[in-house]
This record gives sequence, structure tokens and C-alpha cells, in this order.
Amino acid sequence: MRGTGIALIVTGLLLAGCGGYFPIGNNRVPDSGAPAPAAPSAPVATPELSAPAPKAGARTADALDTTTPEQRAAATASPAPAAQAALGKVTVGLGDPTASGFWLKTGLVKTVTPGLIKTAGGQTVQVELQPGEGAAQLSLAAFRALGLSLTDLPEVEVFAR
Repeated sequence: MRGTGIALIVTGLLLAGCGGYFPIGNNRVPDSGAPAPAAPSAPVATPELSAPAPKAGARTADALDTTTPEQRAAATASPAPAAQAALGKVTVGLGDPTASGFWLKTGLVKTVTPGLIKTAGGQTVQVELQPGEGAAQLSLAAFRALGLSLTDLPEVEVFAR
């Protein structure tokens, strides 16, 4: 019996030190003691970069890319250089083809912000920069506006506007 009491006390002391590992209602990330990440921010108003969702059953690039010729022209019109801040270079792959509009998901940003990407060949497209993890993903509309093959993995420069 006596050994069991000591084991319970030791177990209790060990568990008391686990507050950072097993947060319950204390708004902490496990093991860090830091506040939990904020909820994703609302999208920045960039109507020229958004488009309606593709119709159900869409299977081709033409059917999935619901941007208009006017939107493509606006997205490929470069803003004034002073309005850009270089964030870095990333290799991009095709993102979810059913997610419409001009966007780039990348770990280079922590909040949704307007941006611009530039290929090694000098082509540019304005995009909505969205926080992402892992490999950077570029929208179908942006791939097409840049004239890239959907299987390409180009390196692009990323700029915030």
C-alpha cells in the first residue's frame, strides 16, 4: 500500500509539470507556452483577382478557369514598382484547380495580402498572397495568365503590394 501512495504522489507531481504539454482551456499551443495562432484573417478586398467557382463537373482547364479576359488583363498589368516589396523566391506548383481567382499560397506571408509574382522570363501576374505551409501553390488562373504549362514547377519572385 505504501508504494502505491508514493507512486500516486510522484505521478501527480509529474502531471503537474505538464501544463505546457496538455493545455485545457488555457489558449496555449502544446509545449510552447505561446498564445494559440489567430484565426485566419478575412480576405483582402481584391475583386479583380477573384472569380466565381467553376460549375460542378468542370474537368478542363478552360472550364475550371472562370476568370474573364478583363480580369486576366487586370491581373497581368504590373503596378508601379514603388508599390512592391520583395518577399523572396519560391518554386510553385499548381494549386487546387477548383479554387478560382488569382492567388498564391506561400509560407512567405502570415496574412492575406495583395501581391505580385514574376517569372524568370519577366512575366508578371497580380495575385492574392495567402498564408500556406509546405510547397507554394499557384492558382490555375495565374498559371494560365503567365502562359505556363500546368505541369511546370517554375521559380517565381514574390512581391507584396
